[in-house]
Amino acid sequence: MNKTQLIEVIAQKTNLKKKDVEACVTALVDSTVSALASGEKVQISGLGTISVKEKAARTGRNPKTQAAIDIPASKTATFTVSKSLKETLNK
Repeated sequence: MNKTQLIEVIAQKTNLKKKDVEACVTALVDSTVSALASGEKVQISGLGTISVKEKAARTGRNPKTQAAIDIPASKTATFTVSKSLKETLNK
C-alpha cells in the first residue's frame, strides 16, 4: 500500500475528504521525520516503535575487485513491531 492508497482507505473508513486525510497523513509523516531527526523515538500503540540506530564506521570490500573500502558511520531508522501486531500476524 502506498501513500495515495492509504489516504483513500482512511477517507472511506472515516467519511472525511481526501484533502483533509492527505493533510493529516502528511502531518504524521513530517512529525515522525522531525522527531527522528532530533533523536527521539516514535511509538504508535498497536503498530510499533520507530527509532534511530547508529551504525559504526567499518571497512568493507568491493565485491568486484576485493579492494578494501571505508564505510563511514551513519544513522538509520529501525522499526520494532508491537506485541499485538506480531500476534495478529502470526494467527
